[in-house]
Amino acid sequence: MTTSGASIQTQFRTIDGLSVRFAESEPRDDHALLLSPWPESLYAFEPMWARLAEHTHLVAVDLPGFGHSERRDALLSPRPTGEFIVRIADAFGLDNPHVVGPDIGTSAGLFAAAAYPGRLRSLVVGSGGAAVPLQLGGILMDWVVEPDLEKFRSLDPREIVAGALSGLERYTLPDATREDYLSAYESDRFVESMRFVRTYPTELPALRDLLQDIKTPVQIIAGGLDWAVPPANAEFLHERLPHSKLDIIDAGHFTWEDAADEYATLVTSWWHGGYSRLRACS
Repeated sequence: MTTSGASIQTQFRTIDGLSVRFAESEPRDDHALLLSPWPESLYAFEPMWARLAEHTHLVAVDLPGFGHSERRDALLSPRPTGEFIVRIADAFGLDNPHVVGPDIGTSAGLFAAAAYPGRLRSLVVGSGGAAVPLQLGGILMDWVVEPDLEKFRSLDPREIVAGALSGLERYTLPDATREDYLSAYESDRFVESMRFVRTYPTELPALRDLLQDIKTPVQIIAGGLDWAVPPANAEFLHERLPHSKLDIIDAGHFTWEDAADEYATLVTSWWHGGYSRLRACS
């Protein structure tokens, strides 16, 4: 099955027994693995896809249980997803790739870098929970700390996702992209995907203890107006990671769409020397 947008064509590949949706750009010497944010899909990268693809071979994926990739319950937390990120890189033959992991990719990507020193060339993260104690806002905090997950099963998942997408302030979603996001979390898929962030109270303290030993260069991009994941999370990481750069931009949560041009500029500058200069100067 293949579907296409203006610049992205999606396919499916079986990785470790799971059907994983991905999109791939033209081959180039360098590689980047892009991890879908939640509750969206790999189409979140479409506003900057063509620009990023001019510089680097891109492989974008819907992580297991997110977007349109198959779920495995054991992977619905940051640490095992970090392990799976490395399996994805292996499956595509990505030797020492850059990783771009906003939102849920933040904690998962950092766990991957901690567990596999040197395997990833660099990370671009941000807009994902990281701070200990938790620094989350609005409904996201409710989703994390609500004792009973069952109360959400009676709600319309399309309405929940549509409500989350109302946080997009500047970028107008194409109809096909909006439908891709909404259909990705139908039935029990949204409620089950919530399990990932609901592990934050135990997973983020474990990640905190690993941050000082991560040698991978990390570019952190956060929205200064992000109500769901306040910039305190980005600052928390920057203070603890030995090789990190922090940019807080004038946007809300969905920086990769609402501020796609600025986001792409930061990423391409990072790829073209920013990460290596940071490591050399640290």
